[in-house]
Amino acid sequence: MPVVALEDLMSLLARDSRLLGFDVGKKTIGLALSDVRRTIASPMETIRRARLAADLARIEARVFEHGVGGYVVGLPVALDGREGPRCQSVRQFAADLLKARDLPLAFFDERLSTAAVERFLIDEADMSRARRAEVVDKMAAAYILQGALDLMARGH
Repeated sequence: MPVVALEDLMSLLARDSRLLGFDVGKKTIGLALSDVRRTIASPMETIRRARLAADLARIEARVFEHGVGGYVVGLPVALDGREGPRCQSVRQFAADLLKARDLPLAFFDERLSTAAVERFLIDEADMSRARRAEVVDKMAAAYILQGALDLMARGH
């Protein structure tokens, strides 16, 4: 299945299937999971990147375990809206993900998602630097997925 527009994603999902959200970095992949009604995103886990095959196998296990029917992948667009090398890397990861399991996938503009989560973890949660490093990627994935869920719920 090709990459789809975010507004088309919901219509392609099986009933009660969940969405898996991704914050793809160079060293880690943050994962978040929606509920079956696709209204709430929850942080799931952070995968320390290894070989692509091993990373995809871990993701595939989560897809099977949680009844995932589609993906939302954060796209790190520059503040001016341009796509740079990081976007190319994320797009390649998404292509590899689709080769492993052909599910509908939509990108979501993740501008400043990690920065917003970091700010929250520092200001509101008063979390130590070490603890923030453990949770920031899966929290950023939840931030991305929740943004996509909210946008889709508004019919955009």
